[in-house]
Amino acid sequence: MTESSPRRFNEQAADALQNVELQQALNHMRAGFVQRRREAIDRLPEFEGLRDESQAIKNHTLDHLDLYLEAFEKKVTEQGGRVHWAKNAEEARRIVLEICRAVDARTVTKGKSMIGEEIHLNAFLERNDIKPIETDLGEYIIQLRNEMPSHIIAPAIHVNKKRVAESFREHHTKLPADRTLESRVDILAEARSELRGRFVAAEVGITGANFLIAETGTSVIVTNEGNGDLTQTLPQVHVVLASLEKVVPTLEDATTLLRVLARSATGQEMSVYTTFSSGPRRPDDPDGPEEYHVVLLDNGRSALYGTDFQEIFRCIRCGACLNHCPVYGAIGGHAYGSVYPGPIGKVLSPALMGIDNAGNLPNASSFCGRCQEVCPMRIPLPKMMRHWREVEFDRKLNTVRARWTLGLWAFFVRRPGLYRIATRLAVGLLSRCARRRGHFRTLPAAGDWTRHRNLPAPQGGTFQDRWRKKRLDR
Repeated sequence: MTESSPRRFNEQAADALQNVELQQALNHMRAGFVQRRREAIDRLPEFEGLRDESQAIKNHTLDHLDLYLEAFEKKVTEQGGRVHWAKNAEEARRIVLEICRAVDARTVTKGKSMIGEEIHLNAFLERNDIKPIETDLGEYIIQLRNEMPSHIIAPAIHVNKKRVAESFREHHTKLPADRTLESRVDILAEARSELRGRFVAAEVGITGANFLIAETGTSVIVTNEGNGDLTQTLPQVHVVLASLEKVVPTLEDATTLLRVLARSATGQEMSVYTTFSSGPRRPDDPDGPEEYHVVLLDNGRSALYGTDFQEIFRCIRCGACLNHCPVYGAIGGHAYGSVYPGPIGKVLSPALMGIDNAGNLPNASSFCGRCQEVCPMRIPLPKMMRHWREVEFDRKLNTVRARWTLGLWAFFVRRPGLYRIATRLAVGLLSRCARRRGHFRTLPAAGDWTRHRNLPAPQGGTFQDRWRKKRLDR
């Protein structure tokens, strides 16, 4: 597959719009996630209050992040585990490799982990003769297809049943060629059969973390398949990959956040499995790993603390902003060329990859505000996208055309009288030109719009004129 990149966003988005299978999958996503979330929230009258409480918990934690991270490390150490601090992706990969080599690991099972994707862990382990096996069904499918996730919580949402069956037949070559793979039940049964032996054989299990609890030194994961439990209890070593902002103060805080997480993500009241892990196996424990490691990744995040972007760290990775975003809903996740697509990716990716590499992403927004409206943590995503646009403009990273257009716009809006005259002339001219049809099939300086749709002609004068008339009529 051709490697995608934020630099090629426009080209990738155009390809996505022409992909019939992708468009069908996105239609199902919009109908499913959005409706289920609405129904789950309607059943919980106190949901808005929980949002406020969750926001307060994360704001408090971020304001005292150093204290809670130190408290978490202390608790993990007391329970026989170990916390590793990784400044960047290279350090995180090296730490994981050293843990694996210490037990002579040849197979590693992995639960779903966005941090694992962010640091490109699978390819690194394979280069070092360690076989990583994704155990989340969606992640397993895209691993077979050699693809990035296209969604934060549903990584294979872009792949239909037929393509999954084709991938299984290509990779599960020891099974009968004439087997039936027509239904979802068939696919699930085959995946379960293939993965069962891998769970038992793995020396190391790697998971992400939805939350890290400072009070108890506990990592928390939520899954719907149970693969996370097998990944962290069967192998000799359990490794947790997490970014700094995943820490929360107490168990009670974590349960509050869990109440908004599943409802916002999949429309469930709770995920099927919510698993709390605190250290390695004790002498009287029936199962569990002999070693427990937590790798805490910075990777550019600390540079955002105390800036206009700090609020992004309230994110609990529910994916609601993607599910409701009209841009993501039109092009899917791979068009972004980043591990983090959608509105959350438009803010986080420039921080992790550099605005010079990911400047296209914050520009790909209608600023409709739906992402902020549905975010359980009330993250002002549109505001932060505007901040990145300002950074891009200040560093003169825009195209000459974009800078000239913005400069022209700024010239007029700083001169209200001239602006009113110019807009009246433009509206009048465009209205006369489109009097017969009422729209434009093509228009200079609007080619990107008219290439895919007609541009409605203005009607009824300028906004300022209509606003003034409305005030006078009162």
